[in-house]
Amino acid sequence: MLEQDIPVIFASVKEVTIMKTAVIYARVSSSNDRQNTQRQIEDLTQFASRNEYQLMGTYEEHISGATKNENRMVLMECINYCIEHQVNYLLLSELSRLGRSTLEALKVIEVLNENKVCLYLANYGLETLDKDGKVNPTCHLLCTILLEVAQMERGMIRTRMAMGYQEYLNKRKEDKENHPLGRPTKYKKSDTAYREQYAKELTLLRKGVSLRNVSKITGTSIGTLRKIKIYV
Repeated sequence: MLEQDIPVIFASVKEVTIMKTAVIYARVSSSNDRQNTQRQIEDLTQFASRNEYQLMGTYEEHISGATKNENRMVLMECINYCIEHQVNYLLLSELSRLGRSTLEALKVIEVLNENKVCLYLANYGLETLDKDGKVNPTCHLLCTILLEVAQMERGMIRTRMAMGYQEYLNKRKEDKENHPLGRPTKYKKSDTAYREQYAKELTLLRKGVSLRNVSKITGTSIGTLRKIKIYV
């Protein structure tokens, strides 16, 4: 048999691509209608889909970012899941979702780095680990700066509020009227003022004229007449 007659069989080897895994963490400070995690989750879900990440879970938390890590049960559960299941990415809409304290947030980032879980920050497009799983020094530096700046701003806000409060207290001491702190109390007329203002209405009521007819004669509402009827 000639060489050209020998059938040649080519083995087709299909390249297998391992899909990256991801988990979403979303947080807001309160559970009222003005703050919710829906937008964060929707945006991060779309990001995961575009990058063909396998979404392993979504964690939502309604708690202050100033709370210590050990008291944030959902965050701790999320981190443990990522470590135990060797998740590739933890997706956040922004760094402040991780926490408001520089120290507490950096602790979380360090734990994630040690376990090769890459933290992705959507608003800056930053990843804490490079493609080889090594710490991204530029991202780490930016995270530290952003957290410190945010903490300084919160400190300045608290300081200004305290100064404003103290200034108000000092003015109260100088003010002879000494207005109470907070929303002004509602003004309430004295009994004498009511009797003088509604003298005509009270006279008619004493004569036995009905509320409806007194209202027609004086133009005073029936609701007001009911209130002043106690002075008859």
